[in-house]
Amino acid sequence: MRIVSYHFEDERDYGFLILGNSVIPRDFLESALGMTLPRDVRDLLPDRELVELIESVINKVPVESISLEELHLGPPIPNPGKIICLGLNYLDHALEAGMEPPEGMPIFMKPATALTGPFDPIIKPRHVEKLDYEIELAIVIGSRCRDIEPKEAYENIFGYMILNDVSARDIQFRDGQWTRGKIMDTFAPTEPCLVSKEEVGAPHNPQDAHDREWGGKAELLHIQYDQEDPRDSLDTESGVTLEPGDIIATGTPAGVGVFQKPEPKLLQPGDVVEMWIENIGTIRNHVITIE
Repeated sequence: MRIVSYHFEDERDYGFLILGNSVIPRDFLESALGMTLPRDVRDLLPDRELVELIESVINKVPVESISLEELHLGPPIPNPGKIICLGLNYLDHALEAGMEPPEGMPIFMKPATALTGPFDPIIKPRHVEKLDYEIELAIVIGSRCRDIEPKEAYENIFGYMILNDVSARDIQFRDGQWTRGKIMDTFAPTEPCLVSKEEVGAPHNPQDAHDREWGGKAELLHIQYDQEDPRDSLDTESGVTLEPGDIIATGTPAGVGVFQKPEPKLLQPGDVVEMWIENIGTIRNHVITIE
């Protein structure tokens, strides 16, 4: 199952991607099923019976759909209760930053107001001098849980998506902590679709790419994730209750702009950031500055 959120004719809603380029809107599916579906996608995620029913219908029963090109896609989960971000979760990223892997996993938060759609612009504030990208595999929680054991993690995951942890490096490094440099509006572009775990499978070592266009020249970096299993990101001793729709961004591998050699390659207005993870999808965001 691939869930999208979108704006259509001044209404925000969600639907289900089929055949790669068509979306069955929630209300169209309601008519086909003769039943009411949750208005908030977060309320759909924990209802496994309803999710399975929807999967069977959209794959086997003809239902009216809308072309993806007619919709303005937003973040798949537009109103998460929490966006939890893990820092230095990949060995190669810690090493490129000149840091030893921490014994504990640093955690920071992004607000829901940082979210933006998969093809919407990233806004570079005028006071930010060093704008950077971080491609991350994001876990979306499907059921309420707390302090779960690794063997129980999979059943509490609904699915996966891409999240770009956009970062103002000058502010991040000046503050000595990460939050203020990572919470600004549009600093969390996310995947066109929330892809269910059943469709993705266990995403061990997915490939990712940063596609940057510098003055019309595209530079493509392929980077291998070295984390053994992203499900390990569900901390068994966090003391935090996770709820359906919560997002956990599992950290970035090596290859961010600020640590490029021989000199940093940071984002400027006019640049394009394209990211993809195999079996999950692609996001593409222009960098702009608002006058």
